[in-house]
Amino acid sequence: MTELLEPRAIGTPTTRRDGPAKVTGTAPYAFEAPADRPLYVHPVQATIARGRCTRIATVAAESLGGVVRVITPFTAERLASTDDAELAVLQDPEVPFRGHVIALVVAETPETARHAAELVEAAYDVEPHDVELDVGRSDLYAPDSVNPDFPTDTAQGDADAGLERAEVTVGETYETAMQHNNPLEPHATTALWDNGMLTLWDSTQGVHPVRSAVAGVFGLPEEKVRVRCPYVGGGFGSKGRPHANVVLAALAARAVPGRPVKLALTRQQMFVLAGYRTPTIQRVRLGADRDGRLRALRVDVVEQTSRIKEFAEQTGVPARMMYAAPNRATSHRLAALDVPVPSWMRAPGECPGMFGPEVAMDELAVALGMDPIELRVRNEPGRDPENGRPFSSRNLVACLRTGAERFGWAERDPRPGVRREGRWLTGTGVAASVYPAKRSPGSTALIRFENGRYAVEIGAADLGTGAWTILPQIAADALGVPAPDVEVRIGDTGYPKATVAGGSSGTASWGAAIVAAAEAFRDKYGSDPAEGAEASADTPENPAEEEYSMYAFGAQFAEVRVDADTGEIRVPRLWGTFAAGRIVNPLTARSQLLGGMTMGLSMALFETSTMDPRTGHVVNHDLAGYHIATNADVGDLRADWLDEHDPHVNPMGTKGVGEIGIVGTAAAIANAVHHATGVRVRKLPITLDALLPALT
Repeated sequence: MTELLEPRAIGTPTTRRDGPAKVTGTAPYAFEAPADRPLYVHPVQATIARGRCTRIATVAAESLGGVVRVITPFTAERLASTDDAELAVLQDPEVPFRGHVIALVVAETPETARHAAELVEAAYDVEPHDVELDVGRSDLYAPDSVNPDFPTDTAQGDADAGLERAEVTVGETYETAMQHNNPLEPHATTALWDNGMLTLWDSTQGVHPVRSAVAGVFGLPEEKVRVRCPYVGGGFGSKGRPHANVVLAALAARAVPGRPVKLALTRQQMFVLAGYRTPTIQRVRLGADRDGRLRALRVDVVEQTSRIKEFAEQTGVPARMMYAAPNRATSHRLAALDVPVPSWMRAPGECPGMFGPEVAMDELAVALGMDPIELRVRNEPGRDPENGRPFSSRNLVACLRTGAERFGWAERDPRPGVRREGRWLTGTGVAASVYPAKRSPGSTALIRFENGRYAVEIGAADLGTGAWTILPQIAADALGVPAPDVEVRIGDTGYPKATVAGGSSGTASWGAAIVAAAEAFRDKYGSDPAEGAEASADTPENPAEEEYSMYAFGAQFAEVRVDADTGEIRVPRLWGTFAAGRIVNPLTARSQLLGGMTMGLSMALFETSTMDPRTGHVVNHDLAGYHIATNADVGDLRADWLDEHDPHVNPMGTKGVGEIGIVGTAAAIANAVHHATGVRVRKLPITLDALLPALT
């Protein structure tokens, strides 16, 4: 390989390349894709939670001026594949959950489409429905695996016997709420069929996965589907997999030949059709010696899935590797309910799965009379407890120690409920965080020299995390040129294949392909390429993945103030210290970490999707009733990191930062609330009614 110049881009704080277009309103999103004489689509949704449509009356809607088509299960085209029940839209009159799409209106304006949808009337054969999650259900079952392919249950040693022999035990039940992703940009698609070719402008975290799914549903060769997605207004996992909206748009477009159609879900529809985080009930049991060393750990999880399509959140998985204990067991059980299909939401598995164990660790520290940081340090494993592999790098203890020093943890009085300023009770809490350092195979990068600059083409998607900015930095370092000399082209299946932007794996997967392409380019052309010179490469295999366990770690610290009279909770400080490999761009990395911590704050204090069991309906299905954290809800929000060198994870030495920020935040806040008040809350979100009875 030709010797490279000194790196000059990675690690440099760089403002977002897509920033000016976004703030000036010139960045086109999926619904704004240029289209000649577009039509607009509005779904009609079922008003029952389970049953069957016996009649759908469309005459009133079809008679409305400007309505072009009304499509029902009785008139819709038959799809080539209905294997994925979530994507098999309008194929039968069955209603598996409230809000299921039973018809589509296609009209000249979005207002007309929405009005006409209200005129469609449906008659049903109603069946009894079941939407309530409970650990006492007799129909709980063990899935074959949990997302994506982890064993459902694990056991090492004898967890139950270890708990019986332990000198100090904690055994409690913890609950996390149903949550909806709610990105600022709703799920939206513009679709056009032209001479058998389908073009989709879709708000997605992966253009190639959308192409593959849609091609399968319609029985098309993949080359007959083009997906474009230059900009995404957030996703948080909900746009990582195709949902019903993209198939609905494509189906509607085929029903009106030659005209593009546009479909944007309303905020209310997103609570039904775009995935969500399943609620979880976690039974956590810890057993330790008097010196704080864990002897046994058991985590048993119950969560829900949809009756029509299984998704098993890997809630118990992080407990398998986090702390050393010779006796350990985890399990997952699902309740299949008459509810929409759950899916990915920022840090699936790790986010809810670290709440119960990290609060239980705090409870164990109190029972032992030990500092919660020291308890965690004392149970630091030398190797991955799950598989026995060494860690490629593991700096959790350094995050805890460094974060504690910066936060002023040494000044903390360990007694709960003793710090008071007027009406305000004050406390501090800590929790650890972890997220896998993943790299997915299956991406290809192409580098071409044209017009005196280097163009990098890869079909990645930037869902707001900074790919437009950091991929040129990675390419510039690998090529040994200044970052301004590199242009990146992403968000289109016309570019080489790329994996989904999910699992904090995008930068590692795409970046590794770009580095490999840069090396091939330099080997072929040296440092003075001719116009049109190009080279491509795939994400290379990493043999170290079979030798090491690879994770990013962090520690979150929270200070809370609780009004002793009202139970109101304020968060003056929320700090995080992380070890996430080499940081490509400090500006975008800090933004991602702060964003994750803000979502963790929401999880702790606000976010819950409230299901009415009588109707199977999420009643707070908008941003007026579904509360999320804002600037006013935290005073001092900080994220920093350690300089971490990990040569095993990928050529850049990077680990994902998009999700780890959310993982330990809710537990840190819950632990701080206990320290402030002496009240232990084990169910999220922490609401006034959980505190007031013990405060008054």
